[in-house]
Amino acid sequence: MNIDIFNGDADGICALIQLRLAFPVEAQLVTGVKRDINLLGRVSPQPGDQLTVLDISLDTNRAALLECLQNQANIFYVDHHFSGDIPEHPGLTSIINTDANVCTSLLINDYVDQRFSGWAVAGAFGDNLADSARLAAKPLQLSDLQLAQLQQLGICINYNAYGATLDDLHIAPGALYQQLKVYPSPFGFIAEQGVMYQQLLAAYDDDMSRAQSIQPEYQNHQIAVFMLPDEKWARRVNGVWANKLTNQYPDRAHAVVTHNNRGGYQVSVRAPLNNKTGADELCNRFPEGGGRKAAAGINHLNAHQLTEFIDVFKLQYH
Repeated sequence: MNIDIFNGDADGICALIQLRLAFPVEAQLVTGVKRDINLLGRVSPQPGDQLTVLDISLDTNRAALLECLQNQANIFYVDHHFSGDIPEHPGLTSIINTDANVCTSLLINDYVDQRFSGWAVAGAFGDNLADSARLAAKPLQLSDLQLAQLQQLGICINYNAYGATLDDLHIAPGALYQQLKVYPSPFGFIAEQGVMYQQLLAAYDDDMSRAQSIQPEYQNHQIAVFMLPDEKWARRVNGVWANKLTNQYPDRAHAVVTHNNRGGYQVSVRAPLNNKTGADELCNRFPEGGGRKAAAGINHLNAHQLTEFIDVFKLQYH
């Protein structure tokens, strides 16, 4: 059996689209909302099963990975988040690169010899790696309009993944992947599935307009912390709004805090665009925190820890 395990955001989806266009197989899909990253623990592979794992932290999934290898599964693992030590095992093939300017879609783009680079560009834009996306797009010789379309599509796919549960989302990531995967180029999807694309774009614009009215809970020259209300739109927008704030204020680090369904907070952290380091270090100091150098998060922060988090945030980017 083939099992495709992937983050439900733009990077994970666009990486898998490229891989399966290049190497089509029938596979069971395992994915979820953006922050649902303990995905390997959901599978119980049989000896000889082929697992493809895209855009989820190896370190977070370490115990489940070792168990899958012990069960004699073959695993192809591609990611750009903090990994810790990578196990040496004949059943594991990995491409791990934690450089702040790399994402899983770009790693897969290289792996498949740039055959479906439009999707890699969209995935990189969705991961807020605009410079890397434009560099990957150069061989495609796109017009400014086409490049803007890929940027907006990547942002919309990414936006769709944010939420506490699938009920918060407009489209379940697995279902969205199924709609996208049949198109060798993202422009085919935009042309043929315009209604779905426009619906996502309109929802994104509506949620972002609500976020614009939120004032910082705390800010100085180095950081800003925003608290969003306990609403579905806020849970959907927290990551993409953090990206937008980072692009608007490239010398400042940002944290966007939303309520979760466990009585605490979920936090999206972005390092300054001009200093893409430290977000993973900051979030790893808290239970259920992790991510990458430029962008990271905490799935559950106890309510009484918010002041502590802001203090640590200040120290990280003083």
